[in-house]
Amino acid sequence: MTPEQARSIIAVCLMAAFADGAQDGSEREHVRKVAESLGRDAEIDFIALYQDVLLGRLGLEAVVAALDSAALRQLAFELAVGVCEADGSRNPQEAAFLERLAALLGLERGAAGRFVDEAEALAQAPVIEAPVIEAPVTETEGAAPAPASAAIDRGELERMILNASILNGALELLPQSMASMAIIPLQIRLVYRIGKAHGYELDRDHIKDFLATTGVGMTGQYVEQLGRKLVGGLLGKAFGKLGRAIGSQATGSAFSFATTYAIGQVALRYYGEGRRLDAAGLKAMFARLFEQARGLQANYAGEIEQRARTLDLGKLTAELRAS
Repeated sequence: MTPEQARSIIAVCLMAAFADGAQDGSEREHVRKVAESLGRDAEIDFIALYQDVLLGRLGLEAVVAALDSAALRQLAFELAVGVCEADGSRNPQEAAFLERLAALLGLERGAAGRFVDEAEALAQAPVIEAPVIEAPVTETEGAAPAPASAAIDRGELERMILNASILNGALELLPQSMASMAIIPLQIRLVYRIGKAHGYELDRDHIKDFLATTGVGMTGQYVEQLGRKLVGGLLGKAFGKLGRAIGSQATGSAFSFATTYAIGQVALRYYGEGRRLDAAGLKAMFARLFEQARGLQANYAGEIEQRARTLDLGKLTAELRAS
């Protein structure tokens, strides 16, 4: 993949992020920070690209023209679908954008529609607990103590957070786009299970607000997730056929592990302490725990790789949709 091709794919994804016309200021700021962070690591000026997209200086027709292979065009479409579905809902503006994009990319309409429907079903997966999809792992290290409760097994919740982090890290090692799309529904379910353990029955909207308050915008997270994979590809100068790795999978895997771990730990403290933290406190805690998780991830790299080798993505996504 050339820098120009990667730039085009990122531009398509940024256009998808703003296609709904309803992104609030905090979400736009998250995407801007993503662009700034990625720009330090790649051959692309992500900030300039972000501004060109936001201000409408780039046309979709010109952007997709650089995607000169069927694999790149399919990849761009799948990633754009993931961006549109990241917040759990696809509105009419996003649906129209994806239909136009598929046409410009020359994709077969029926196949494109089926992929969108499958992604939508996954994005709308119920928040209730799924059947067992985790593998037993060792205890986490160095977690701060929470208030004692006779009804809550903190050790079990710690293991659940670590299992979810390993699972999401493993999903980023899989080649399918749908694997990355499963990460946010699994994070939502993790928060739900932690809240429920502390006596809170949470719905999807509450969890989305909780994640946004910690600074984890779902659209922004997905853009960052795929951006880091593309940056890994640029730095490694590697791109295989669709269904192969987009460069350094380990980059995306470490990011998803750390994000999931920090989300789980923040939720554990927030609901365990009676939801007393304000927005600033949640953001600061997430930032601190995310850095801690980045250091912790290396300890579990082997388990993440082993989990990826044994994952049945079709079974996992079916369980998510059906619960």
